[in-house]
Amino acid sequence: MEKNIFARLISGQLNIKEQSVAGTLALLDEGCTIPFISRYRKERTGGLDEVQIAAISESYERLKEIQKRKDTVIKTITDLEKMTLELSRRIDECWDATELEDIYLPYKPKRRTRAQVAREQGLEPLAKILLLQRERDPERAALSQLSNIKSQLSVDEAIKGAQDIIAETVSEDERSRQQIRGAFRRQAVITSKVMKAKADSDEAAKYSDYFDWQEPLKRCSSHRLLAMRRGESEGILRISISPDDEECISRLQHHYVYGNTPCGRLVAEAVEDSYKRLLKPSIETEFAALSKEKADEEAIHVFAENLRQLLLDAPLGQKRVMGIDPGFRTGCKVVCLDAQGNLLCHEAIFPHPPVNKRMESAMAIQKMIRKYQIEAISIGNGTASRETNDFIRDVLAGRYDVTPSKHEVASPQVFTVSEDGASVYSASKIAREEFPDEDVTVRGAVSIGRRLMDPLAELVKIDPKSIGVGQYQHDVDQTKLKHSLDLTVESCVNNVGVNLNTASQHLLMYVSGLGPVLAKNIVDYRKDNGAFTSRAQLKKVPRLGPSAFQQCAGFLRIPGAKNPLDNSAVHPESYAIVEQMAKDQSCSVADLISNKDKREAIDIKRYVTDDIGIPTLTDIIKELEKPGRDPREQIEEFEFDSRVNTVDDLIEGMELPGIVTNITNFGAFVDIGVHQDGLVHISQMANRRIAHPTDVVKLHQHIRVRVIEVDRRRNRISLSMK
Repeated sequence: MEKNIFARLISGQLNIKEQSVAGTLALLDEGCTIPFISRYRKERTGGLDEVQIAAISESYERLKEIQKRKDTVIKTITDLEKMTLELSRRIDECWDATELEDIYLPYKPKRRTRAQVAREQGLEPLAKILLLQRERDPERAALSQLSNIKSQLSVDEAIKGAQDIIAETVSEDERSRQQIRGAFRRQAVITSKVMKAKADSDEAAKYSDYFDWQEPLKRCSSHRLLAMRRGESEGILRISISPDDEECISRLQHHYVYGNTPCGRLVAEAVEDSYKRLLKPSIETEFAALSKEKADEEAIHVFAENLRQLLLDAPLGQKRVMGIDPGFRTGCKVVCLDAQGNLLCHEAIFPHPPVNKRMESAMAIQKMIRKYQIEAISIGNGTASRETNDFIRDVLAGRYDVTPSKHEVASPQVFTVSEDGASVYSASKIAREEFPDEDVTVRGAVSIGRRLMDPLAELVKIDPKSIGVGQYQHDVDQTKLKHSLDLTVESCVNNVGVNLNTASQHLLMYVSGLGPVLAKNIVDYRKDNGAFTSRAQLKKVPRLGPSAFQQCAGFLRIPGAKNPLDNSAVHPESYAIVEQMAKDQSCSVADLISNKDKREAIDIKRYVTDDIGIPTLTDIIKELEKPGRDPREQIEEFEFDSRVNTVDDLIEGMELPGIVTNITNFGAFVDIGVHQDGLVHISQMANRRIAHPTDVVKLHQHIRVRVIEVDRRRNRISLSMK
């Protein structure tokens, strides 16, 4: 019954058919993962994609949390013996967390307030009398009430206590709270002021834009709000959110004050006190949290989208790679890797100032290229990257007098890769386990080399927050951020598929249905028994039961397997159907894959069953066309403009090649080879209005930009794509 209600509510919220939502909820409750549901259960969901299924899952969790809260509210009110049929009905029908808290507020256990003290003094009847505003003389009413309760309070104290009760009553009234919320929603202004004691400090300089700032809250972008909140947390800024106070007080008084009578004036005072002391601070806190939550969601979305693009970056593939972690004083750490990413050798070279051993460095590079038959060179994009890139290209172009080998090899391709997070990886437990005998510099260079071969396989080893493609990632809700990034990594890994015989434990743990324990068990089984020859062997892995096998099998690939379907995205549960298709075409499964005419001759309607429909059968035919295909693009070489090496070389109007290094809500940062990324503001990204930078660019995209301003004092470069 409860699940039916959830399906109906989620259907309304997300505008998705109730039947599809119900099917998705059932699958989630069965323990199915989002990638598995999206790929292999289209009949039960009506073909929902991962984004829709994730949204249903989040709404489902939110509704379950509200149900838990409702149970607590009902128990508390029932224990107080204040539950009524009407109250029970309202709670039962309420699925809005804010509305539920409003209903609960009058009954919620609270600290000893001024109103509570007044009630203990027996002043509630007087508060009700004043609130009705029928008495002409409130002081006489107070005397009468004091006499009834035999209190030693003065008349003024009694009236003040009664006003405290009225103030709390007003602040706990649902209509009052909704009215003030409406005012905040329509007209609240966020104001930022610098703390005078910090105004001249060095740490405050970066917040100078917000020393005296205000704007409507509803127009405040996520990056500005997060910047202000960070300044507030560092004790540099003071932030407030406020509507028009006078208008709010006036509207509240209109509801509670019936005329300019002595009682009416007392009630008006209580209402004003209620707004200033209770209502406004409460709703301001609420809107501060709501606006922060919204800003967090936007920032997390940007981070997740950037991470997705980074993880799905074009791979070079299994080639022999030289990885270089560039540096000046400490030199460049060079490693050579075989086609599987195993470390063959490492060496430090010093081609740059202050050492300047360019000839020795060139000879070392040439020697390693020849000895290990290097096919590509991966250079980190950090300090000395541009200089190292130029040096390597000079070496490859023969600009150094190095005696050539009798066995020349093709000149390797040169690539620049992001080294964000490489230092985090090199000092991590994972890196220590992989290379216990090497220092952090070697591990970092290996990571740079492997990132070129397969960005996804290498980056899953690093905490996503350390990859450097976020926007205020340390200021947002860390639990929500981790959940979103984990889903993103899981989605990317399963979208690409994983080679069961070469994948690391850290890559395997993101495969649908697996986790750290099963991933380790798979690697251990592989070590003890050799390479997997079929997906069915997975069932022999300790603790990998039928449910885990169902979830993971379709995403794991075995190149060269006896059954070609084991290297495809066709799920083992559908093998029998493919075999029947092949039998009906009088050929083998391998022939069906290689023969386009035989595939086109298949009438998929003949193979529809109660469990497998047209969507799944269509996916099977597509997969047979290109089994195990990698959805990622082909990698491209890139070279910076030779005219510019530093910010001082830039001239306004210059057109330059660049690489997109980060994307935010307000624009994209682009590396143009001068050791300082430039910003293409969203307004400079196209000759039309765009909703978000991702409508125009993606991470690591090669683009051409025009220099429109160089602020050398603040080291800022403004670029345009127009």
